[in-house]
Amino acid sequence: MTPRPAAERHRPPAAAPRHYAVVGAGIAGIAAARTLAQAGHQVTVFERESQVGGRMASEATQFGRFDSGAQYFTVRDPRFQRAIETTAPGLCRPWSANAVRVLDPHGRVAEAALPTREAHWVAQPGMDALVAQWAAPLGASVVTDTHVAKIERDALNDKQWQLHTSGADDSLHVYSGFDAVLLAVPPSRARQLLGSHAASLTKAIEKVKIAPCWTLMIAFPQANQANMSHLGPQWNAARSTHHRVAWLTRESSKPGRDRIERWTLQASAPWSQEHLRDDSARIEAKLLRAFSEITGIRTEPSFSRTRCWAEAQTQVPVGKPHLWDAKTRFGIAGDWCMGHRVEDAFLSGLSLALAAL
Repeated sequence: MTPRPAAERHRPPAAAPRHYAVVGAGIAGIAAARTLAQAGHQVTVFERESQVGGRMASEATQFGRFDSGAQYFTVRDPRFQRAIETTAPGLCRPWSANAVRVLDPHGRVAEAALPTREAHWVAQPGMDALVAQWAAPLGASVVTDTHVAKIERDALNDKQWQLHTSGADDSLHVYSGFDAVLLAVPPSRARQLLGSHAASLTKAIEKVKIAPCWTLMIAFPQANQANMSHLGPQWNAARSTHHRVAWLTRESSKPGRDRIERWTLQASAPWSQEHLRDDSARIEAKLLRAFSEITGIRTEPSFSRTRCWAEAQTQVPVGKPHLWDAKTRFGIAGDWCMGHRVEDAFLSGLSLALAAL
C-alpha cells in the first residue's frame, strides 16, 4: 500500500454539512442564506409574507408598482457592489434622486439639492426584484406564507432546534433538525423568538429603538390621459420638514417603472409614532391633505393605499454588524444592527453567516 503524504494524513476531516434555519427573507436573511448555501450547508428560510423582500417591498397595482418600503439604496462597501455586479447585472439602475429637493414646512424648496452627489440606485421593476433575484437559487428552501411562532430544543436531539410554524391557511407544522437559527427580523420579533434561549442576545438588543413609518401610495392616471407629463412640482423626490411628511417620491420617475403619474409619501417618525394606532382611513385623509399642501396638487387621486411599517428607521442601533451566540448557535442580523441603510442589511446578513460558519 502506498503511504499517504504526511500533510494528507494530518488533514482534519471536512466538517459535516449543517442545517441552518433563517427566519426572515429580507435582504439580511437572504444574504445570510446564500452565503451558507454557497459554503455547502443546508438552509431553510422562513418568511411570513407571500414573497421575499422585507422592507425592500414593492406593491403591484393596476396603475403600476409602488416601492412602499426602501425608496433607493446607495453603494459604499465593495462587497455590496460586487454582489450587485456579479449576481444581478443590469437589474439595478441609477436614479436621479441625487437631485432631490429639501422642502420647508410649506412645501417651498429650501435647498436645491442634497449636499452629496452619491449615486442613488433602484432595482427594476421594483425594489423587491433585487432580493428576489438573490433568493432564486435557493429555490424551495425559501418557505413563504409561514409564520414562525416558537423556537425550542429539538424533541429528538437536544443539541438541535425545532421551529413551530403556522401557514396562511392556519395549518400548523414543526420543522426540526436545525443546528443553528439565524433571526433576520425586526427587534420586537427577535425578542419574542429568542425567549429565554439566549440571554446575551436579548440583553444586547434591549437598547435598540426603531421608529415606525406610515406610507401613502397614490396614483393620478388622469394626468396621462390629459397628455400631461406630470402634475404638480418639477422635482421627482424631496425630503420634507412638514410635520407629517418626511419623504415624497414620484414613482413614475424611477427607471423601469410604468409612466402613470403616482407618488409615494413616507410620514415623519414622530408623526407616525403619534398616529401608530390610527385606522388607515384617518391616516390616508391626513397624509393626502399634507401632500396637497406640499405639492400643490389638489386633484383627487384615482387610487390610494396606506401601509404601516411598525419598525422602519433605526434610531438606536446595536452598534455591531451582527450578534452571534456560539453556545446556543443563535444569531441576529438586520440593518438595525448598524443603521438603517439597505447596504447595512446586506453586510449584517453576510457577517452573521460568516460567524455562524
